[in-house]
Amino acid sequence: MRDLAGRVGPVIGSAQACRDIARPRIQTIVDKFTLVIREASSNEAERSDLTQTFDRSVADGRAAVTSGRIDCIRADRQLADLERSIAGPSLSSVIGPSPAAAATAANAATAPTANVPAGPLPRGISEKEIRFGIAAPFSGSSRELGRQMKLGIETAFNRINDAGGIDGRMLKLYAADDGYEPSRTLDAMKQLYEKDQVFGIVGNVGTPTSAVAIPYALERRMLFFGAFTGANILRNDPPDRYVFNYRASYAEETDAVVRYLVKIRRLQPRQIAVFAQQDSYGDAGFAGVAKAFRSMGVNDGAILRLGYARNTVDVDDAINQLKVAKPPIKAVVMVATYRAAARFIEKTRDLYPGMIYSNVSFVGSTALAEELKLLGPRYTNGVIVTQVVPAVSGYSSAVLEYKNALAKYFPGEAPDYVSLEGYVAANVLIQGIKRAGPQLDTEKLIDTLETMRNLDLGLGTSLGFGRSEHQASHKIWGTALDESGRYQALDLE
Repeated sequence: MRDLAGRVGPVIGSAQACRDIARPRIQTIVDKFTLVIREASSNEAERSDLTQTFDRSVADGRAAVTSGRIDCIRADRQLADLERSIAGPSLSSVIGPSPAAAATAANAATAPTANVPAGPLPRGISEKEIRFGIAAPFSGSSRELGRQMKLGIETAFNRINDAGGIDGRMLKLYAADDGYEPSRTLDAMKQLYEKDQVFGIVGNVGTPTSAVAIPYALERRMLFFGAFTGANILRNDPPDRYVFNYRASYAEETDAVVRYLVKIRRLQPRQIAVFAQQDSYGDAGFAGVAKAFRSMGVNDGAILRLGYARNTVDVDDAINQLKVAKPPIKAVVMVATYRAAARFIEKTRDLYPGMIYSNVSFVGSTALAEELKLLGPRYTNGVIVTQVVPAVSGYSSAVLEYKNALAKYFPGEAPDYVSLEGYVAANVLIQGIKRAGPQLDTEKLIDTLETMRNLDLGLGTSLGFGRSEHQASHKIWGTALDESGRYQALDLE
């Protein structure tokens, strides 16, 4: 098997480096060989070793094309030879299933498989389940974001599984903790891909962590769906084929709130500052504010940016900058996580009683409200959060369905904006899987997603994708906390 991996891998790699070679041809062989590795391995360590050997060989093949040692005509010819070998008796006997797997297959042959095709299945898919992975913070100061996102996805998965799954397959979610630290994200992604053998990624949390996770997913042509971030690195033009977003972008959220502050609250642009995390998440939000300024014909060069370090609540430098700002700042657009945002509000509320605070949805609305409620009514009242899902206190069909499912599968868990987003994103994915049919693979699912139009999940806005549009929703909902710490609807226009 190790020798075979060393011979098949370079052919796959060289084909991957050639844009004119159809991706489904390559993916078919990758999926077959992945299945062979799984069946031929007697334990997890052996499977991991064979997979790494195969991945190294694939990388060698790509390097052979990029360095000019092999041209794409030869790469295509080698791939065609390999396709014929797998279809015929010569190689199929070599890469056939192990005796134990063959016996299992023989026993299963008598069982009904009405909707599921025979033959090798893609990574992460069996006759009984489809595996997805989420890399998110389940430890550290942002752990509630990861917990809630996972909760929402699992609520949607449980609901569809209770109804018999999709074509008889159950959806299963595997989780890996990266602590909202990019230095840990690669290991988390490897755990999901190599150990848990997931079919795709859904609901990853964070911008700086996505900056690490996306290249890993793209290199393996693995679906990266519904991440909890509005950053532009997931919204390339044209879009990356394997990256799909449910939610509106940070640029759209900050544009909506800046226009609200200027047009409804009658502030001058120079009276608006940005309090942002000092990384790509904060950069994405700040860029959205700057873009909103430019669209209104205002110079964005003088915007005051206040900052803090990720996974800390050290806001003192930001407050010192705010104190010396001229003219005095009257509103702060916050691109932060809930603990840092709450600490900033706590330390500035007495200094600036009339300050308007707004937050983007990534802050973690419920967690922010809980932090502020501990401080007292004057800290909660009027704090704005832009949302990418409807109010969880509302009575739309989507929200009622979500709350009923949450109460059924996770009794005692309170409705939350983050878990609602996870629930909605998972349901968009579920619709795509249903439409793709039982012969599911990554390329077919992506082709199906790109044809989804006018999907109505009861949100009050229709969702959809296209070949040049991998973001399902552009809708922004406004909310503001009252004195009791509850979110009320806020009309931003």
